[in-house]
Amino acid sequence: MLLINPTSTLKSLLLQEDTDGDKKITIEDTGPKKFDIVQTNGEIYSVEGTYFLSNLLQELAILIKQGKSIVASISLERIYEKPTQRVSRLIRELYWDDLTRTMDKSGLEKVIFDEKVSQEYFNIYIPEGDKEACKYYNNLAKELTQIKVEILPKNISPEYVLSINEKPGLLALALHKKNGVVQGEPFVVPGGRFNEMYGWDSYFESIGLLIDQKFHLVKGMIENFEYQIKHYGKILNANRSYYLTRTQPPFYSSLLKEYVEATNNLDLVWLSGKLNTAIHEYENVWMVEGKRLTASGLNRYLAEGIGYVFETEEGHFKEVMEFYADKLKMPLLEFEDKYKKRKIDVPELDSYFTHDRTLRESGHDTSNRFVNKCAHLNTVDLNSLLYKYEVDFADLIQTYFEGNFLSDENKSYSSSFWRLKAEERKKQIDTLLWDEKEGLYFDYNFYENQSENFVSATTFYPLWSKLCSNHQAQLLVKNALPLLKCKGGIASSSKKSRGEITKENPQRQWDYPFGWAPHQMLIWKGLLQYNFINETQELVYRWLWLITKNAVNYNGTIPEKYDVVNCTHIIDTEYGNVGTNFEYLPNGGFGWMNASYQYGLSILQKELIEKLNELTDPDILFGNDYLNKD
Repeated sequence: MLLINPTSTLKSLLLQEDTDGDKKITIEDTGPKKFDIVQTNGEIYSVEGTYFLSNLLQELAILIKQGKSIVASISLERIYEKPTQRVSRLIRELYWDDLTRTMDKSGLEKVIFDEKVSQEYFNIYIPEGDKEACKYYNNLAKELTQIKVEILPKNISPEYVLSINEKPGLLALALHKKNGVVQGEPFVVPGGRFNEMYGWDSYFESIGLLIDQKFHLVKGMIENFEYQIKHYGKILNANRSYYLTRTQPPFYSSLLKEYVEATNNLDLVWLSGKLNTAIHEYENVWMVEGKRLTASGLNRYLAEGIGYVFETEEGHFKEVMEFYADKLKMPLLEFEDKYKKRKIDVPELDSYFTHDRTLRESGHDTSNRFVNKCAHLNTVDLNSLLYKYEVDFADLIQTYFEGNFLSDENKSYSSSFWRLKAEERKKQIDTLLWDEKEGLYFDYNFYENQSENFVSATTFYPLWSKLCSNHQAQLLVKNALPLLKCKGGIASSSKKSRGEITKENPQRQWDYPFGWAPHQMLIWKGLLQYNFINETQELVYRWLWLITKNAVNYNGTIPEKYDVVNCTHIIDTEYGNVGTNFEYLPNGGFGWMNASYQYGLSILQKELIEKLNELTDPDILFGNDYLNKD
């Protein structure tokens, strides 16, 4: 231990080593990379190297944040901590707490100056049926005068959602009383600029939270999912007003099942309520004919909004708006204004935005796989997830309710009922989505009655859902891995499917060469379920090496996504890279990236973890047989 003055030490360290002035110490800085710590007794201790200096910087920032700004002890063990141990420990001890939010007074005080909100008031939308929430938030608005409470109508139509686009806000989530005090059920946000609860992010974050035994946070997100289904009719893309017509990939049954198994929660009254809500979501969100259930017997994503997608950055739709403005011989600004206000009728553009909203509902926003066609696709990912719902329902009913379950609507469900549903879905998936010749799963375009040939990382989802036969699994791994495996993990699509980058075919963030945590995590689990042990270990190592290398070189950075080909978080694509803009210490990292690190470490062999700490290049260990075929 060293006894030091954290404030003066931090100031001297930044002055010498932070040559680009970003309050971080990275490989981009050109300082001497050797710093002398002056202890309070006058003795000198030298620290050398980018990684160790950035650890020193982070530890000093933590001490000052804790109020120890004048005199404090700093641990040499923390400065020289092995990379995997440090990243994992900070996630467990700091980052999850940094990312935790609540929709109550204490939580809202932290986000009331949200950068997404530019209007005078911070709007909170309350379901008409939640009288207790109405009372709570109206009282809160008297204390926090920036808050304006808006009551939602009983029936929330796309027309209503369009009418409130100019006054966006957060949607209420679950509240409870503890010792007579109203508190919000906690949830974990993705990171960076996000202060809302996102749908599928919450599931993947929960995988890491369960490993780190943050059970109260997982339970809080389950409660918030239930609240959304009861009051908004669906698990929302996120709890913002402009997402009211849009859900996200369905992971509720997986979240519920994994929480119960991890905690051994045998509160059958609680579980019965949650299972009832999950079945309600399945039947009323996904299985309504003519909407998300299609005539093929399989499902699609379908976001029900009207016209322009308002939450995107300025200029995001510049090319498509210019095309229709030119077509109608109108100045661009005049056309945009009239179209957004629905003063002009352009059915083709309405269709484009239906597909755009729908690809955002899929979570894959955006990808060339989906542009201007998403609502016409029975996707591999969605139908794999719904197969998993059906199997999960069967398992939960068999394990906890003796094979039969009576819903709140007095409908009786047996475990065999759900297994039959799953088998029927599997038959249709095999018929429409499985390509025996290619040995891959592809989306099916029911509008054009043909299979899509876009190779996406979602081709692996059937492994995770365990709907593959052993024969299909063997073919899938043999054929898909060479197309998608890269130096840093699995790419979101093959290079060929993405196509050449042009003005008409721009780079999109859910395509090659970018890799995302949810894809990696689903693929690892899927491979393990079919006993592809070596393949799993290699893919886990490649991904964790990428995270660790970037964290070591860039002051602990844990971003939203990576370029898995060039193995960097420094990328140029739509929406940038959330989680890279911070000072001193990562502000919580990024939710599902944190979870992928904890999950990966939990299944990676010990000798490979030691290789990670040495930052051993994966090509040295596994070769470079990834092909990225054109």
